Amino acid sequence: MSERNPLLQPWTAPYGLPPFAAIEPGHFAPALRAAMDCQLAELKQIVAQAEPPGFENTVAAFDRSGRLLAGIAAVFHNLTASQTSPALQAVQREMAGPMAAHASAIFMNAALFERIDGLRTRSATLGLDAEQQRLLERVHLDFVRAGACLPPAAQKRYAALMEELASLTTRFAQNVLHDETEHVLWLEGEDDLSGLPDFVRAAARQAAGERGRPGAHVITLSRSLVVPFLTFSTRRDLRERSWRAWTSRGAHPGEHDNRDVARQILRLRNEQARLHGHACFADHALADTMAGTRSAVQRLLDEVWPRALQAVERERVALEGAMLGAGVTHQIEAWDWRYWAERVRMARYAVDDAEIKPYFQLERMVEAAFDCAGRLFGLRFEHRPDLPVYHPDVKAYEVHGADGEVLGIFLQDNFARTNKRSGAWMSQLRWQCRNGGFELPVILNNNNFAKGAPGEPTLLSMDDARTLFHEFGHGLHGLLSNVTYQRLSGTQVLRDFVELPSQLFEHWITEREVLHRHARHWKTGESIPGALVDKLMAARRFNQGYETVRYAASALADMAVHSLIDAEPPADLCAYEAEVLARAGLPGAVGFNHRLVHFQHLFSGSSYAAGYYVYLWAEVLDADGYGAFEEAGGPFDPATAQRLQRFIYGSGNSLEPGAAYAAFRGRAPTVEPLLRKRGLIEDSAGA
Repeated sequence: MSERNPLLQPWTAPYGLPPFAAIEPGHFAPALRAAMDCQLAELKQIVAQAEPPGFENTVAAFDRSGRLLAGIAAVFHNLTASQTSPALQAVQREMAGPMAAHASAIFMNAALFERIDGLRTRSATLGLDAEQQRLLERVHLDFVRAGACLPPAAQKRYAALMEELASLTTRFAQNVLHDETEHVLWLEGEDDLSGLPDFVRAAARQAAGERGRPGAHVITLSRSLVVPFLTFSTRRDLRERSWRAWTSRGAHPGEHDNRDVARQILRLRNEQARLHGHACFADHALADTMAGTRSAVQRLLDEVWPRALQAVERERVALEGAMLGAGVTHQIEAWDWRYWAERVRMARYAVDDAEIKPYFQLERMVEAAFDCAGRLFGLRFEHRPDLPVYHPDVKAYEVHGADGEVLGIFLQDNFARTNKRSGAWMSQLRWQCRNGGFELPVILNNNNFAKGAPGEPTLLSMDDARTLFHEFGHGLHGLLSNVTYQRLSGTQVLRDFVELPSQLFEHWITEREVLHRHARHWKTGESIPGALVDKLMAARRFNQGYETVRYAASALADMAVHSLIDAEPPADLCAYEAEVLARAGLPGAVGFNHRLVHFQHLFSGSSYAAGYYVYLWAEVLDADGYGAFEEAGGPFDPATAQRLQRFIYGSGNSLEPGAAYAAFRGRAPTVEPLLRKRGLIEDSAGA
């Protein structure tokens, strides 16, 4: 079987890229099982060796193990997210449990943990350098948090519940994708299209063509379609239909209902936390973060939430004034806010997305991101259409350093598809490392932009452009990694630090010199006028109360539900969520970013469970950190960029994150720049 399975043969494409064209869904299960067996054999050799435990023969050897599995699993996870199919989804369901069981078998290997634990106990006598010490600490903690210190009976139960969780989170994600794929709003005629600018019509026409109805128009639940529709459509009834469909994903009775799935996940996470001696899952999750405790997270939210509510109240008054001025007397609802906010924005700042978007052609924004990376870090991106990719939409690039050497491979997949999950994310096919030979990183960015119609460009909103820069910031974190050990590479950092490189990079898309150079009208090639940039800058804090409340409300719901001590979660999760946010004072017309029943950050895996606050935590760092460039006199100051590359983008998890930030910034961060950035306090000039 292995000789016929391309996943188990040498990958002979340039840079060891996967043989995408030869891979079929049926190849994955046998390849994953064979690769798991291979890793277990590697670990058996570590344990069975006659030499006493040492860093190189145990910790470094452990870091080198499982490379075959890591490569195959990375391809599998990327395809199931970006180019899935019923056959791949079936393999996902089949392999979720066995892969979780494999992880438990590794981290509950008593003989292996005994070697690692003994080394940690006497680490001060081993003569380790700082990175080796960091690896030992992180690997030891990985074992502890995976149950290595639990008694045998508890280990057995822990392994079983991790298998259950893996299956449930897979099911949750597939249910959300089903609802996003199945719901469409067909716009039948000019009346249904009323108010939609040309770029929204073009995107809706392209989406309809992809669904077999060329010339028609459809609104899907892709954010790049539904948000513009809610912003511009004059058809309030259709806005309400789209809003209700968007916010009810995962809450429909039947086979794809996530309400009970989420309750089962919460029940198991509570048990997981209690096995570790914690009162609730939030305590367990936060133990390995910069925040450390629920109280630290709450202090941050308490800084922002009341100010955001005050700001959103001021915004509501402005919107209701615009409604009255237009003769509209009904109460503002959640499906109205974006529409009337756009009217107020145009009246106050004369900023019209239809005027802005022609200057934000996708290809030029990609060039802008590459150019900023070049000016900051000396990188050059060379398009390689000959490299294998998994879909025609994907573009592959060689990434060259300042002296011309190839530092990595970057794959960018920018468009929404029916078989692609929603959102935007960075992932990897291979991490950079030097342990066991130098390995180039292979990094992916996924976005979900609505593709322009054939012969027409894909035009981005300012928010879309920020998203592209955000994900590219994650990509740079992977590409610029400069560490020895795979476990410490790239974005494998504490989760409330991982958003710093991405959010920090967003700042460059709003720099005037970047806009002047790259924001060019797709028809004329002319740079965006300075007067229009002035309007953009003046309007950038507009509606930030709304955006902040929506984000913070989701963070509050996340922390509340994962802070529950009772073993049994609330019987009605949607009612519990509504009660939590009503107590917090969430205005109904504002709503929030993610309801629990489709909150993939939380329930399609555990990386952001009790952790959605991390975007705000990282924004404290990025708002404060960008001040280093402002103080240095410019966004491309060489000395500041050098520190940024060394301590933020290049160090991976080889440094404690607080120390890494202080080494870059020269001090600890303060929260005031964040509050000013979001318009929640007056900046000094305004005061």
